[in-house]
Amino acid sequence: MESAKDSRVRLPQLRLDELLEELQARLDAARGTRDRVHSLLEAVLSVGRELDLEQALRSIVEAAAALVEAQYAALGVIGPDGKRLSEFLTVGVTEEEIARIGPFPSGHGILGELIRHPEPLRLAKLSDHPASYGFPPHHPPMNTFLGVPIRVRDHVFGNLYLTEKRGGGQFDEEDESVLSTLAVAAGVAIDNARLYEESTQRERWLRASGEITHSLMSGSPRIEVLGVIAERAREIAGAELAVVAVPVTNTDTLAVELAIGQEADAHRGLVLPVEGSLTGAAFSAAEPVTSADVTRDERISAGPPRFSGLGPAVAVPIGTGDGVRGVLLLVRAAGRTVFAEAETGPLMVFAGQAAVAMELAERRADAEQIALLADRDRIARDLHDLAIQRLFATGMTLQSAGRLIDHPDASERVLRAVDDLDETIKIIRSTIFGLRARETSGKETLRSRAARAAGEAAPVLGFAPSLRMEGLLDTNVPPEIADHVVAVLSEALTNAARHAHASRVDVSLKTDAVEVTLTVTDDGVGIPPEGRRSGLRNMAERAEQLGGALELTSPPGGGTTLTWRAPVGEH
Repeated sequence: MESAKDSRVRLPQLRLDELLEELQARLDAARGTRDRVHSLLEAVLSVGRELDLEQALRSIVEAAAALVEAQYAALGVIGPDGKRLSEFLTVGVTEEEIARIGPFPSGHGILGELIRHPEPLRLAKLSDHPASYGFPPHHPPMNTFLGVPIRVRDHVFGNLYLTEKRGGGQFDEEDESVLSTLAVAAGVAIDNARLYEESTQRERWLRASGEITHSLMSGSPRIEVLGVIAERAREIAGAELAVVAVPVTNTDTLAVELAIGQEADAHRGLVLPVEGSLTGAAFSAAEPVTSADVTRDERISAGPPRFSGLGPAVAVPIGTGDGVRGVLLLVRAAGRTVFAEAETGPLMVFAGQAAVAMELAERRADAEQIALLADRDRIARDLHDLAIQRLFATGMTLQSAGRLIDHPDASERVLRAVDDLDETIKIIRSTIFGLRARETSGKETLRSRAARAAGEAAPVLGFAPSLRMEGLLDTNVPPEIADHVVAVLSEALTNAARHAHASRVDVSLKTDAVEVTLTVTDDGVGIPPEGRRSGLRNMAERAEQLGGALELTSPPGGGTTLTWRAPVGEH
């Protein structure tokens, strides 16, 4: 048995061991706290170094996962409405898993709980919370949860979401404190990245403005300047498509004059109604109009599919107030961020330069027209004051000389010469009248007449037909042929309304300087064999009179395609 003396010796030894163990534990804890603080400082420095916003967000979510030893981490950016997530960056989930899970969350369940109540939230088991919304199929299992909001200048920018602490443990108060500290640093980093991005954007807008100013001052053609404006706006705004639409004279429609980028071919030549369209809304209100997704926007007018793979859009008026001269439409790729108010301001200023380009082009055209008319007046005046007077004097001289000629044949020739001079004077006077004549102002063009015919058919059809116009229709198509084109278009739309029972009608009118082609396609029931064909016969006769043809076909999807063409040469 152990003696009392041995026991007294062993008791202090035990106490000493306990003290040493406790000291070691405290040293380990201090070392762990030091290491964690060091890791937090490294994370703060790493996040703060990023000036690119997207890269800064990626660094934040990666640092958060490392600091609290989470298997999965995500950063959700709250959208402009303050209720949904507009962006969602993840760590720990592979691309294959993301593809199987499906679309990123928009802000329901626990994610929405942090949006509604932006305070730190720590859960031992996600499914136990009343706001738990469950997970979609193929989603990895997640139980433990820690979420904290990220504030940027007292505004909640988004939230950090961490799940599944490694080792099977729970997120504790220290994890929450570390993550909250990182969120504060993240807010500063995001603010700095935004300021840098805004500064860079302003610099790009200024450079683009300088380029446009140079083009304007150098007298570049209007369409060329508009092309530069659309291209630079598309590049700086991060858009895939840029479209410029201008009003059609004497109609409530806008014609696409220029389109650049993805799906541009589908937009060129389209005629859009002012009432009920996205571009028309910007034109009427004289202020920017945005859309979160053009593929689902009711204000996108009927017509061929032209927004495949595209999403957020903004329509910016070119000019202000009563001086709106058109609309600049920019469309981003699907899944990109919605155009924010901070972006539409510079766009308005930039679009104002397009209005200046149009104004200068019109003034330049007016000056050229004035110079042309002045030159015509000078020619007419010279013909009247010089040529006619000299011809008249020559005729009088010949007439007087004719009385002195005895030879009958010679006398007759002189009299014929006098008659020819009189006829020449009449021709010159007619020419003078033509030179001094002015074209009737406000005369409707083929483009405006076609747009009007399509608009007038809308109440009968029950919807607005899609209209696309290409080529120099107002220049290359003679007035008498234009009359036939408008008559055939009206007849074709009337037939579609009365007999086709169509839900969609697409109209294409174009010319290549050789012939004019009108195509009207509907998705109706087609032309029954026993149906009346008087309207079709009239259209065919019009084409034959002009040396053209009428053709009827059935597209693969059903319905009818009417193609009417006529040469536009001399008749």
